[in-house]
Amino acid sequence: MKEEEMPKLTLIATRSFKECEELYRVVDFLNKTLKEKRVLFGLTKDSARGEMTISIYET
Repeated sequence: MKEEEMPKLTLIATRSFKECEELYRVVDFLNKTLKEKRVLFGLTKDSARGEMTISIYET
């Protein structure tokens, strides 16, 4: 996909939580359920701090 064809993402919010492997399943569920609402969820893991961060984007 060319750069001009890729949707632009606008960061709406982020929130960090204590590390929990189940968050991957939650983010996957939210992305599948809400993709038609033009929102996208991302998840990053910081093992050094023992945290995971969920990011919410508008497409």
